[in-house]
Amino acid sequence: MITTMRGDEARLRATADFVREQDTTTLFPLLLPCLDSSELQALVDRCRFAHAALLVFPPDPEALHTALTDSGLDAYASAQPSVVVRDRLALRHGLAATALDVRILRPGVQGLDGVRRVVEVFVLTVPPGSELSPVAAHERDRQHEAHVAFEVECPDPLVLRGLCAVFARHGAEPDGGGYNPHEDGTVFYFTAPPGSKAGYQRVELYVHGDHQDVLTTHLAAQRARQPAESVLRQLTGAWTTQALAAFAALRVPDAMDTGTGTAVETLARTVGAETDNLATLLRYLKMLEVVAEDGSGYRLTERGTLLRADVPGSMRPLALMYGGPFYESFAGLGHTVRTGEVAFDRLFGENHFDHFAKDPELAELFDQSMAASTRMFAPLPAHPVITAASRAPEPGVIVDIAGGTGELLGRVLTANPRLRGVLLERPHVIEAARRSLDTAGCGDRCTYWTGDFADVPPGGDVYILSRVLHDWDDDRCREILRHCAAAMPAHADLLIVERVLPTDGSHSLATAWDLHMMCNVGGRERTTAHYAQLLGDAGLTLAGRSPLPLDGSVLHARKSKAE
Repeated sequence: MITTMRGDEARLRATADFVREQDTTTLFPLLLPCLDSSELQALVDRCRFAHAALLVFPPDPEALHTALTDSGLDAYASAQPSVVVRDRLALRHGLAATALDVRILRPGVQGLDGVRRVVEVFVLTVPPGSELSPVAAHERDRQHEAHVAFEVECPDPLVLRGLCAVFARHGAEPDGGGYNPHEDGTVFYFTAPPGSKAGYQRVELYVHGDHQDVLTTHLAAQRARQPAESVLRQLTGAWTTQALAAFAALRVPDAMDTGTGTAVETLARTVGAETDNLATLLRYLKMLEVVAEDGSGYRLTERGTLLRADVPGSMRPLALMYGGPFYESFAGLGHTVRTGEVAFDRLFGENHFDHFAKDPELAELFDQSMAASTRMFAPLPAHPVITAASRAPEPGVIVDIAGGTGELLGRVLTANPRLRGVLLERPHVIEAARRSLDTAGCGDRCTYWTGDFADVPPGGDVYILSRVLHDWDDDRCREILRHCAAAMPAHADLLIVERVLPTDGSHSLATAWDLHMMCNVGGRERTTAHYAQLLGDAGLTLAGRSPLPLDGSVLHARKSKAE
């Protein structure tokens, strides 16, 4: 981490020097070498060199402060959220935008020409051991966000279109952009043309205000350059699912080291695989940054470690589930869209709950896969209604309805030692839950109820429905919520953990899970307003919504007051 941060410091110093030494008139010919004198004058009259930018990954705020100070930059420059760079990172690395807290700092620099400019510093804090470490390593190597920027003096759509046309005429191709509501500004990114001598591969035009019409044209031009490649990559997404599932099923991650590479031949002998075929699989996984290659062979990356069987929060069960029964049934998506019949039910002859219950191995795998998504509800033990129950004179009771093996309930009880818990589950899950909660050290504070949604235990202080309602249609959800309302005392709270569909068209994992629920389960994801309506129909009132990791949300409801 020290070495990589030093690299960030060196790039900060180099960027600050570049901003000091360049001006608008000298920089444009370096970026667009074939400009004629009239075009250069037109650009200089309408734009000014504003900044050069870079993306850094300090382990903590103190390291950033030191790096800025050592580079001669103002370490106290105010920071704003970066929507555009955040979204670009999320798209590039397949992450949820909400998981990336990218900030912009703009410390000032005095140019040799006397003009005040800035160094635009994008900051994503990546502590040691963070799951974002591979993202930081990739971005440091590729420098996708490093660019030089020109501010357009006149925010006129005709001027903007003309400037974009000049850039395009000289080989600068559209490379994204967006509107940042935090600053009320629109950015247009371009790749520098071949032969550019400025030392930067990306150029930005920045203009105050929201210029969606021009931006839409700009982004459409970017997509038009690569539609076939984009579609081809999307069509091969199934290969990625199966590559990860095979990697996990063969237990290759468990045979690999994170520090030193292992020869393919050794790995093949260990897991019982064909050497050449395993090498092909590992090459593909290297492209996904699941493994890395060194002189000794292949080693496991931080991302790949999540597919080990023995690590906390292992995602191996998810890989086996999404690459196994749910993968098979997804082939029937077209049938589901056409007829409304759940593809899983059609393939296996019964719904997934009944199917898994008849197969102990599948049932265990399903429960493990649910537990593998616990990152979503990591902040839940600190929710205000739970902490309030913990601080009450009489220890509060948390009722986890259909709580699986008790992963969530265990977290809540561990974080709040005064609380007691009640777990409602099916008979074949209860014993696994008992073992899990005993292992967590809170089994002596738990009571276990065997039953269905009609058997919700009465008398609790906080009731939890975690990833339950999205399994069912609206009628069944109303029924479940009515059972909860009937069991809840007047003072009780209900917390519902789900992925909530966005209403603004933004990218969200909820949109993907909505497709999955339709095809494999017969349920759906919903908007906040939809949940509020279902709650109201059951005599409950939505009191609030808070964000959770992995595009999750916790909805807080209480019993409606009698009129």
